[in-house]
Amino acid sequence: MAINQLLSIAVIILMMVAFVWGRLRYDLVACLALILALAVGVVPYDQAFSGFSDDIVIIVGSALLVSAGVARSGIMEFAIQRIAPNVTGVRAQLVLLVAVVTVLSAFVKNIGALAIMIPIAFQFARRSNSSPSVFLMPMAFGSLLGGLMTQIGTSPNVVVSRIREELTGTSFTMFDFTPVGAALAVTGIVFLSLFYWLVPVRVRETGSVQDALDVNSYVTEALVVSSSAVNGKTVGELMNYAGGEVVVTSILRSRTFHVAPLPDARLREGDIVLLEGSPEALDRVVAQAKLDLTDGRQDSGEGSSESYVTVEAVLGESSPLIGWSAQRLALYDRYKINLLAVSRKGERISERLGALTLRLGDVLLLQGKRTRLPDILREFGALPLAERPILLGSVRGGSIPILILAAAMIATTSGVIPIPVAFFTAAVAMVLFRVVPIRDIYNAIDGPILVMLAALIPVSDSLRRSGATDVIAMWLAEIGSKLPPAGALALILVVAMAVTPFLNNAATVLVVAPVAAGFASTLGYHPEAFLMAVAIGAGCDFLTPIGHQCNTLVMGPGGYRFSDYPRLGLPLSILVIAVAVPMLMLVWPLR
Repeated sequence: MAINQLLSIAVIILMMVAFVWGRLRYDLVACLALILALAVGVVPYDQAFSGFSDDIVIIVGSALLVSAGVARSGIMEFAIQRIAPNVTGVRAQLVLLVAVVTVLSAFVKNIGALAIMIPIAFQFARRSNSSPSVFLMPMAFGSLLGGLMTQIGTSPNVVVSRIREELTGTSFTMFDFTPVGAALAVTGIVFLSLFYWLVPVRVRETGSVQDALDVNSYVTEALVVSSSAVNGKTVGELMNYAGGEVVVTSILRSRTFHVAPLPDARLREGDIVLLEGSPEALDRVVAQAKLDLTDGRQDSGEGSSESYVTVEAVLGESSPLIGWSAQRLALYDRYKINLLAVSRKGERISERLGALTLRLGDVLLLQGKRTRLPDILREFGALPLAERPILLGSVRGGSIPILILAAAMIATTSGVIPIPVAFFTAAVAMVLFRVVPIRDIYNAIDGPILVMLAALIPVSDSLRRSGATDVIAMWLAEIGSKLPPAGALALILVVAMAVTPFLNNAATVLVVAPVAAGFASTLGYHPEAFLMAVAIGAGCDFLTPIGHQCNTLVMGPGGYRFSDYPRLGLPLSILVIAVAVPMLMLVWPLR
């Protein structure tokens, strides 16, 4: 081996050791690997930052922003409530959740699809009186399988498409992944539906500061307007949107007359409904029933509703608001602040929020302009709680994000515009149409992941540039030459699966795919099946909570231990290999 080949391999090995060590964040590890590669000369200076202009970074970042837009719209929760409002059996709930997250992951980044569905899983768990751990790991695995079905479903598919284009001049298209990916997804859904019990039932053992400050019961008032979905319908029909998580405490008609909130009481335009529940549940009911929280009171003359935020704050003992009501204080007229909801420990509120006399310890949900709120909270003597996303009272995109996503999918499928341009345009549209607030853009696109990808692209390319991939491919070819074609393909799939827990899945493709292509060439096979095998192996880390963000995302909420993952993941991994190899050989012939 030449010295530059040894140095390229050494940089990759040190990077993998740093990933496994876990003391440094993955983006910092990738940046240090890039600096080391520059220092030893395996990456030329003029190629150091080529990754930042790579299409992969644009596609992944744009897809994450589009996913955030779909999540904020609440459209999936609305669809679930419409399709299966009375699903209470654990297995039926599991099948529905896994199937939806799997299909959704084909068109939305799988981490985004899983994030959309996790709140619904908690709703289902409360409805069936079961632990969320029953649903969360199967959903995470389903999201990984669903991501295999399209080019944009998961980062490995995007990366392997670019590598194929470099090797052959032709990239994989949007739905080249679908035949094999769909077969794996269907197989996985059936397996997870039948064997979900392999995962021990867990509860979250420790709480965070966020949990300690979490206020679960607010009272808000909402106005029934002419366009409300419940105008002319009963309270019982309104509660269908709530899934048992919101209570109607009172109905005010003509601003003064109280109507008993019986299930058969019919709502009319102009009714004010007092609702009690968590911010998430209240948001779901208000958004889906198309009720009005602020009675149209948002300042449109200065800036836009885009600058409005909602915060939680508790009244301290020196607060001048104690003993006063929002109405007497003229809260909106004087401060342009909307009082959206109030939480009071040990007491059910049944009077209008504006007329409610505030007390020490009341937790208020206040909506106002981000630039004004800090000063106003200090003036109010109100202590803001730890920040968490509150969508109650925020602008919702409705069907707009789905239309944007559909337009991007159609444009890429028809070949009108390239995938990076289509999804970059879709991401900009999400912001332009206020589906994703400007303040949330950079949280949605997950900067560390993009930096890691951009830094790793030139580092991984050093293996190819130095010829190290050809040498490693020859080593593997010596083993593969003694195996039948199916065995050679399975070898690459297993290698990718084995490396993924130690590298990010996209990084795995960047490192292993060139080796796989060289391996196939040495044995006289077409590279497509082997590149697909790398993408599948990199996208199917079912054995650890660290190999993929989806697995990490559910570990805390599900209360899982490291050892829980292989209990369900090992048999699923074996099943994936058993199904993927013959399907790859069928769809992508080796010769």
